[in-house]
Amino acid sequence: MKASKAVASFDSATGMLRALSRFLAGRDTPALGALPAVFELPLSGALGALNRLPIAARERVYAASGWAEAIPRHHVGDVRSEALAAWVTGHYPRRRYPVIFIGSANGALVHLAAALDAAWLPQTLLLPVRRRGVAPDDPRGDLAAVRESGRALLAANPDLVLHHMHDPNQDRLMIAGMTYFRVKWRRLPLAYRRFIRDRLSPGGLLVIADCTLRWPTTRIDDRYVFQFGALGDATPEEYHQGGPRVADLLARYGAPVRRWDPPAADGESPEAEWGLDPALLDDICAYAEQHRLDAHLLRFDTPQRLSPAVADLHRAWYAERGLPTGRLLVESFLLLEPWWTLRTGSVPYWTVFGTEASRAGLDSYLDASAPYDEIRILLFNHGTDSIGLAHAQDWQHTAARARKIGVLTGVDATAYPRDFAGFVRSHRELTKIRTRYPLPLPLAAADAVTALTARDDIVWRPVR
Repeated sequence: MKASKAVASFDSATGMLRALSRFLAGRDTPALGALPAVFELPLSGALGALNRLPIAARERVYAASGWAEAIPRHHVGDVRSEALAAWVTGHYPRRRYPVIFIGSANGALVHLAAALDAAWLPQTLLLPVRRRGVAPDDPRGDLAAVRESGRALLAANPDLVLHHMHDPNQDRLMIAGMTYFRVKWRRLPLAYRRFIRDRLSPGGLLVIADCTLRWPTTRIDDRYVFQFGALGDATPEEYHQGGPRVADLLARYGAPVRRWDPPAADGESPEAEWGLDPALLDDICAYAEQHRLDAHLLRFDTPQRLSPAVADLHRAWYAERGLPTGRLLVESFLLLEPWWTLRTGSVPYWTVFGTEASRAGLDSYLDASAPYDEIRILLFNHGTDSIGLAHAQDWQHTAARARKIGVLTGVDATAYPRDFAGFVRSHRELTKIRTRYPLPLPLAAADAVTALTARDDIVWRPVR
């Protein structure tokens, strides 16, 4: 099976890979990088028409679009990890890079890499697998339906670990017709080794991005874990034990239960989407030592922890270049625009999702920062009123902290979180910002190392 047909285009790692590789090729990211900019206007109109449909109809369209990307269960065993790795490295322009990041997916890391003219190789990819007849609120049924497909995948790929994820809170529309198989490399695939050998500049840095976030899991096989729930506002305890917020969500969606009944967790594992499997860390360190590479570790406990550091780094960089430092661009999940961020002199602050926890992190950053004149906020629409979702009006309240301009960019507040035209409208709105600057020369890696090493909320250190 072709890797391009097996990997989800709607996933964080895929979206971040597209945004960064397009930036490094001198391009922006219209329509999430899936289509040329010429299609944005008609696509925006077509998707905007969906906003006039009843909520249930919009949700069905969203779910169907994801299902169309999923691979049939009987083809899961045909996926090959080396083909996946070659698909990743094939995104990048064929040239040298002063820094190569490997590891956890992270939107702030994408901006750091763009500033450094660096590439990033993800550890984790999402393989969506089609299945029918399982309700979103039946995690045991989901596991039973695709367990053998997971085993077939692992039998064909001994270098992968499978994190079978089921989240009926944030992903309930998608998982109505598919299963989320997140795969992580335990060791550097051959395509990654070749990329490092051929594309890392002499004396360049190899940096391991290590998000240490963990989540309760159920061990199915040696390299197979089942994760119920995921990072958001609902806690692991709510997923496994229930509570008022869970009961309210299930009642709103007409579920026949008021709490979930997942397989009992028997341990913890790196979080399926964001966490780094330590086995890969060990293999990268051994590879770096063998080839005498300058390897560093960038470690943070949650995905959004890196966002203030990268924002502050950009603000200081702009000041050194004599540019204004009062324009903030807040991004969400895979809504990323590194090219327009630098062209408009915007300070990037990435949020994981549109949750209250993500908004609280942004507010904390603003509390500790010098005021911004302009704040533009992009909101990712995931199609469901999940637990802890911050409403568009709440995000507008945060945007209003700007001294001059505070707006939700490309957002139809009345349709959020089902404003699917926002996926293309956000890029179009960014292109309308009038004040622009030439793209800068890359930030020196030594300057980034100095700035990030000085922080006490993340770790950046050489690998010894």
